[in-house]
Amino acid sequence: MSTSTRFLRLLSLLQTHRYWSGDELAERLDVSLRTVRRDIDRLRDLGYPVQADRGVGGGYQLASGTALPPLVLDDEEAVALVASLQSTVHGGSSALAEAALRALGKVVPVLPARLRKRAQALTASTIPLNSQSSASDPVDPAVLVAFAQACRDHERIAFDYKDAKGAATSRRVEPVQLVNVGNRYYLVAFDLDRDDWRSFRVDRAQNPSPRALRFTPRPVPGGDAAALVRAGLRGSGQQEVSARVHAGAKKLKPLIDRWFEIQQIEEDCCLVRTENMDLRWAAFGLAMSEARVSDIQPKELRELLDSWMKNLGSPMGKL
Repeated sequence: MSTSTRFLRLLSLLQTHRYWSGDELAERLDVSLRTVRRDIDRLRDLGYPVQADRGVGGGYQLASGTALPPLVLDDEEAVALVASLQSTVHGGSSALAEAALRALGKVVPVLPARLRKRAQALTASTIPLNSQSSASDPVDPAVLVAFAQACRDHERIAFDYKDAKGAATSRRVEPVQLVNVGNRYYLVAFDLDRDDWRSFRVDRAQNPSPRALRFTPRPVPGGDAAALVRAGLRGSGQQEVSARVHAGAKKLKPLIDRWFEIQQIEEDCCLVRTENMDLRWAAFGLAMSEARVSDIQPKELRELLDSWMKNLGSPMGKL
């Protein structure tokens, strides 16, 4: 085992076990106890907070430091990490989803191709119970990450795209922002070939290719990328959902703003709207509001929520 390989192996061992005795580490690394001590000193010099506890039950331990140290992952751990982050991107709260997307942006680009394929296969074949993503429209994490990085770096990007009718086209765009609406991600971008703003469903995009051409972002029409996406959805023929939620906008935004456009109409009442082909997700979003809901449209959504409460034996009665 080379010195660099042994060094990384030592770091990996310290990250996966609370305590290691010097003898255990020496045996695992097939080196002397003196070499272990020297490698531990090197880790400390690099800023890793390695503690040495004496006595029974003691040993070497990687303690908490002032900054997160680089992690060393084996193949299985890397695949599991990507799959878990992908699940959080689609199933977590807004804040968690954004953090998971940033983490994916750091992990996916450095994965070897073989591990990236394994992670994609695992994600595509797994449906978490708390996920909002649909098995019919899986998002390739590499595509999502490429778009996120292009938005961050103000870099033009090209990709292949299939519209709602299945027609395939090639697009060259100046990406501005990713918008999460309900169970999908949309890329808001200025389409260079059509000389106009567009929003693209990320699950319909393939083969992203950054062009290494930086641009100065154009102002989004209306100054709100999310509003542009919702306006496009309203004109796409999808069923519109609306309801009155009896709570203030400040309370509702962290709970349901990924599903609904929220408009405060009274002190403790908001009108919420969305467009979603699957009413089950609209119902789930309303349930997440943790407030009384009234004036629900369309009637199919009211009937769905009534049936849920009936099946659960809810004392709330009809909405």
